[in-house]
Amino acid sequence: MNQETAIKIFNEKHIRTIWDEEQEKWYFSIVDVIEVLTETDRPRKYWNDLKKKLKIEGSELSDKFGQLKMNASDGKMRLTDVADTEQLFRLIQSIPSPKAEPFKLWIAQVARERLDQIQDPELSIEQAMQDYKRLGYSDSWINQRLKSIEIRKELTDEWKSRGLEEGFHFATLTDIIYKTWADKTAKEYKKFKGLKKENLRDNMTNTELVLNMLAELSTKKISESSNPETMDEHAQVAKQGGEVARNAREELETKTGQKVISPVNAKKGLLKGDK
Repeated sequence: MNQETAIKIFNEKHIRTIWDEEQEKWYFSIVDVIEVLTETDRPRKYWNDLKKKLKIEGSELSDKFGQLKMNASDGKMRLTDVADTEQLFRLIQSIPSPKAEPFKLWIAQVARERLDQIQDPELSIEQAMQDYKRLGYSDSWINQRLKSIEIRKELTDEWKSRGLEEGFHFATLTDIIYKTWADKTAKEYKKFKGLKKENLRDNMTNTELVLNMLAELSTKKISESSNPETMDEHAQVAKQGGEVARNAREELETKTGQKVISPVNAKKGLLKGDK
């Protein structure tokens, strides 16, 4: 099953999704949908209670929901309850919310846009730009972010080609890269910026994004030239890639007298202009 993960935005709220190429279907994180529709601060409990209610009522839906691995708040890939478009339409009927109808229209739009993007890949880039602009990011930041996505994909493609798996392997190597160049693991970095479920890179300044790109690009290039085979060898390569960016960071800090690693995030400062 060839899958592509993505974050979709409804009313400035992030919803985790996965596109299944074979079935040509979007799968949506049910917990994320419930959080958006109900605005509850305990969406998992709401979903567990709703699942029990559907089962008691004998709803066929209760047995049809699947699970797929999605990026969790701790940065790791974890199994998450998901629904396809048809299941989601039916599920929404069981969730009283004034947002239900506009959300249904949004789902239909997401499905239609994806089919258009298959025909014209440039539309995917345009959609990402529109989503970030809607959230208030500057054009310069958006250009850096889109480039960072491209470089990240090149690195993960390199890892996949050498037999590494998404989830534990990717998270471990990413943590090594972060720890080496930024002195923080992904979890520590997010805590420093006051983040929980938010995407760390969506909360980086332009400078942080550039240095992280340098670290990941260097890791890919070193991997291509050194041909690592074991996980220990991959870890060493990740550290070497991170060191390239660390050296650049330390030199920049020395010359400017300013720290690169910033507590600024999207809600507090970043959207008012990158420092």
